[in-house]
Amino acid sequence: MASSAPEGGTVATRQESGRDASACVTVRYWAAARAAAGTDSDSQAGDTVGAVVDAAVRSHPDLERVVQVASFLLDGRKVGRDEPVAPGTTVEVLPPFAGG
Repeated sequence: MASSAPEGGTVATRQESGRDASACVTVRYWAAARAAAGTDSDSQAGDTVGAVVDAAVRSHPDLERVVQVASFLLDGRKVGRDEPVAPGTTVEVLPPFAGG
């Protein structure tokens, strides 16, 4: 039964992984999103881009109108709301831009 001690360590690792499912990521706001959020960036929790964006809207209610028409980047790559996020990643909120 001495082998159960390492098993306990494995369980703890799994529990930590469970917390990572909604770990904080950096959210950067651009143009109208920045104006609505009142900041350039902050940290939000979520396990998908959509969950992170929803958390941002809860923190900054004026973002609601912007995120409905915005595009999202995850570490520089255009993604949809269903894209999973990992701790340490960056979600960028890009409203439509006009002009050149």
